Amino acid sequence: MKRYIVLLLLCCNGLWAQVQFEAKVSKTTLGLNERLRIDFTMNDDGDNFSPPSFEGFRVVGGPSQQVSQSWINGRASFQKSYSYYLLPTQKGTLVIKQASVEINGQIYKTNPIRVNVTNAVEQPRDPNDAPQVSADEALHLVAEVSKGNPYLNEPITVVYKLFFSYNIGITNWRELEKPKYNDFWSQNIDIKQLVAEEGKYNGERYRYVTLRKTVLYPQKSGKLTIEPLSLDIDVQLPTNRRNIFGQVQIIEDHKRVSAGSKTITVRPLPEAGKPVDFSGAVGRFNFTVIPTKTNLKSGESLDLKVAVSGNGNLKLFSLPKPVVPNSFEMYDPVHSENVQTPLSGMNGSISDLYTIVPQFKGKYPIKPLSFTYFDLSTGKYKTITSPEIMINVLDGPTAGAAHAVASANTGVNKMQVTAGEQFGFIKTKTKLTSTKRNDFLGSGLFYGLLFAPFLCIPLIVLVRKKKEAIDGDVQGNRIKMNNKLAKKYLSEAKVNIGDKERFYVALEKALHNFLKAKLHIETSEMSKERIREILLSRSAKPETVQDFIALTENCEFARYAPASSNAIQQDYDKAVAIISDLEKQLNN
Repeated sequence: MKRYIVLLLLCCNGLWAQVQFEAKVSKTTLGLNERLRIDFTMNDDGDNFSPPSFEGFRVVGGPSQQVSQSWINGRASFQKSYSYYLLPTQKGTLVIKQASVEINGQIYKTNPIRVNVTNAVEQPRDPNDAPQVSADEALHLVAEVSKGNPYLNEPITVVYKLFFSYNIGITNWRELEKPKYNDFWSQNIDIKQLVAEEGKYNGERYRYVTLRKTVLYPQKSGKLTIEPLSLDIDVQLPTNRRNIFGQVQIIEDHKRVSAGSKTITVRPLPEAGKPVDFSGAVGRFNFTVIPTKTNLKSGESLDLKVAVSGNGNLKLFSLPKPVVPNSFEMYDPVHSENVQTPLSGMNGSISDLYTIVPQFKGKYPIKPLSFTYFDLSTGKYKTITSPEIMINVLDGPTAGAAHAVASANTGVNKMQVTAGEQFGFIKTKTKLTSTKRNDFLGSGLFYGLLFAPFLCIPLIVLVRKKKEAIDGDVQGNRIKMNNKLAKKYLSEAKVNIGDKERFYVALEKALHNFLKAKLHIETSEMSKERIREILLSRSAKPETVQDFIALTENCEFARYAPASSNAIQQDYDKAVAIISDLEKQLNN
């Protein structure tokens, strides 16, 4: 009895046990250079654990999982935990958001935790563990700007280099803040592989790697600021300790570096000598206007290509638009670009392709186009003007005749419309139809589709019986088959009129199959006497029977004797006539 009571109490204890899922941190206040441990613990086995995003922190360790289970004095305990090591990336009050886990089909979440991050604190070290070199002195991030006072839309480059001394190692780096290029057009240049090179920083020898290259085109004049690039770098620093082999031991550390903001003073383009049609092109360019053809007919089309090529801000200005005569129909252009952006700036070409269709006969000029750009090498504006293009339309109506026809249509037969008739085309009576639609359920179409399968059953039964009757008529099916074969071979004989031997073989087969269909005899019974006897008994005329037998004999003889094409054609015509005559006589 006591045993049952203990079991009952244990079951009740299991039912009354409350599921707990909580987060605990090692400290709530820490320095910017200190680590934080956070544990997510639960007293029941759960699935689908989802950690928070750890905004403001960087995960430097974990997750590590621990499970403990014990049974003490008849009472079971279970604990499962996930542990993370975090390093803050910024100062201030940071919030670690909720984690979640699924236990027994129910979702449980932890409470948010607030952590206060202060300035970096000095951590006591063993003198032997102190690094031989400071990370502050061994790491430098530099932003090299090619030009500090460019013109508007003049390309400049920003190259970010990380300098580091020879006696440290770099294991990893992460971007904390990406540079911002407000009021610049920017293009990043991909760096496929980081290569360490030798260089100098403040007159001292360092190694460096190029992390980022960017081409910038300033879009407004004045002082513009390039926001800095900031990195968090994991480094290996040598210490004063040595291992048993005499090798210097290293310690892992991290360092935050920033390239600092850069201020660029952008000069406006000079107003003196600036043409009215200047569209903002800066660099060195070539300008061309080329038609695909200059002689064509009315209604034909030509393509006019307006193109600029060279070095400069090719993607940042518009091309001039051609002016064509009124009798030309010009469609919107197709814009194309073939532009590369290396470290020196954009180069390549851009173009607009116009499709033009002339309407009337005659010679029409396309006026010269002008393209102006600011030349950085000379500091002056340059204008390139294309030559005039003469389009010769060789065929079609003339513009004067078309104008006369238009005047006649609009002047002589023009009808005067009074005030009362100007709205006469508008209907005064309308027929309104209801927008409400009848439901498909209960409609005639619904019942028709519902009973259609039942109405088709008698038709299916009749068709099936008819097919069974046709299939059961063995004799009739055989006759039909022989008729088809006779027509087949007779048509085959007609095709092979040019080949004597194949023609007569096909003609003889056609005659035999005709007899099979009409007389219901087999090939083994086809002797001349038997054929004659059966045909005469079926009321066939003697002369027709004699012609049929003579034709079969001729087929056997003609295969081995020479015959002209006229004789072959006569035999074919005779076979058609004999089969037609026998068809009529045997059916009577």
